[in-house]
Amino acid sequence: MLIYGRNPVFEALRNGEVLEVLVAKGIEPRVVRELEEYNIPLKFMPRIELDQMVGSTQHQGLIAEVADLHFSDVDDIFDLAEEKGEQVLMVLLDGITDPRNFGAIIRSAEVLGAHGVVVEERRSAPLSAVVAKTAAGATAYLPIAQVKNMARFIDQLKEHGVWVYGAAGEARMGVAQVDYARPLALVIGSEGDGMRRLVREKCDELISIPIQGKIQSLNASVAASILIYQAVQSRSK
Repeated sequence: MLIYGRNPVFEALRNGEVLEVLVAKGIEPRVVRELEEYNIPLKFMPRIELDQMVGSTQHQGLIAEVADLHFSDVDDIFDLAEEKGEQVLMVLLDGITDPRNFGAIIRSAEVLGAHGVVVEERRSAPLSAVVAKTAAGATAYLPIAQVKNMARFIDQLKEHGVWVYGAAGEARMGVAQVDYARPLALVIGSEGDGMRRLVREKCDELISIPIQGKIQSLNASVAASILIYQAVQSRSK
């Protein structure tokens, strides 16, 4: 698989996942020196050829050939929380099919302190170069798991003492009223339709982000970031 953009490429290099790096001719010498430190084959090519390879001009002069991205096991999410000595905090995505939203949520989850992201097999954007680019390297550090059925997975989480809160604009409970100290999963639905009915019904509570402006909705990745931040900050207090 090809990934592109400087942050994703250098994160992959640091994790030993890169087979070869394709470099735009004329790129800054300091970038070449940094690449050479990893002792990975470099292939210099005209920038327009890199554009054509990934169908984008947003590669910043670097494309890396890596093994395909793969999903983690759900247990890896719990293991990460245990390593940090924290109650688990995971993000469940119900119908996020835009790869840029998917990547942005992965990036926010890793940066803000969640322990993993879970998607459903049939209702998610695939792990792709676009996701890796938007996640800016976070895919190397954050477990991303896939389940066959989100509603059944929520039942399993509850059996293990995990509380499940779904984001819904019309919910009466605001984000400041939630008890974040317990093991927790936050559900983010698709921007167009929100959570599916069965997933929604499986949640312990529905929560909303207070809206002050005229527009009554937030981008899914922005909503996820706010909820993760609120949870982590509440726990720190």
